[in-house]
Amino acid sequence: MLQPVGRSDDPAPPGVRPPTRPPAAGPAFRFDRAVHRYGATVAVDRLSLQVERGEKVALLGPNGAGKSTSIAMLLGLLDANEGSIEVMGTTPRRAMAQGVVGAMLQQATGNGLPHGERVGTVLEMVRRLYRHPAPVEQLVRRAGIEALLGRQTQRLSGGQAQRVRFAVAIAGNPELLFLDEPTAAMDIDARRAFWEVIDELGRQGLTIVFATHHMEEAEHADRVVVINHGRVVADGPGATLKAAVAIRRLRFATTCTDQARFDRLDGVTDVELRGGGGVILNSLDADATVCDLVRSGIGFRDLEVTGARLEEAFLALIRQADAGTTGEVP
Repeated sequence: MLQPVGRSDDPAPPGVRPPTRPPAAGPAFRFDRAVHRYGATVAVDRLSLQVERGEKVALLGPNGAGKSTSIAMLLGLLDANEGSIEVMGTTPRRAMAQGVVGAMLQQATGNGLPHGERVGTVLEMVRRLYRHPAPVEQLVRRAGIEALLGRQTQRLSGGQAQRVRFAVAIAGNPELLFLDEPTAAMDIDARRAFWEVIDELGRQGLTIVFATHHMEEAEHADRVVVINHGRVVADGPGATLKAAVAIRRLRFATTCTDQARFDRLDGVTDVELRGGGGVILNSLDADATVCDLVRSGIGFRDLEVTGARLEEAFLALIRQADAGTTGEVP
């Protein structure tokens, strides 16, 4: 089980001062009209984005939107064909060489860990690459891998490998952490514990940027950036993005089970029938939908109207972008 950070047993051993780095000025990173192409395909298209130190940012976007390419550029794995990128006040490669950046990326094949090595050995190998590594005991607690230290990497399950890879990502005691689909293959309990750790790291001032397909995970971010076709189409707090789209949710109870009658109501874009007579409608005009519901003669009770969920706001913003409009939030 992953353990929350900031525990009383986290400090360095007696007589050993925890590693410190001189404070640096400026943003954690900045894209300035950056472009990256794969042949004729433009993956990142004049992207301009700035993230301040200490922010916790979720990157959302459909497959092929440019999220993973953007992170690879920030790590110095890919170069910008045009524009510029700055990370922790320097170039991406220099920031990586200075050990101030940690990353946990998606793996195309395998689990991304040295084959045949024991987990404890891998952690020690990685820690030796950094001037100011985190204490191994701290890494083990934060990643919840106490029971895995003696296991060979090829014998790890998908979720176990993810937890080990997270320990590797934070082994250098980074100031900036990138996570690309970090909870892939984790079960519900491991996912919940992982976000408890991430939330605590964020409260301690670590800059965290994560890409995810799980809309509920974006709720852990201070700021949500939606990317599509290599450009930012929306940027702001999750609550602001939800308020920026016109979709509203109507919940009520009814004895009517004819979905077609609800589909025909003014403004309705989606209908969900639930057990026990519950109905959820997505509407582009809540007032018109309620008026039409009353006129329809359908009996209902306990009506509640709320804003869009983040997932619905995300889909609406992507549709706006595909239609050539912008969903950017001031």
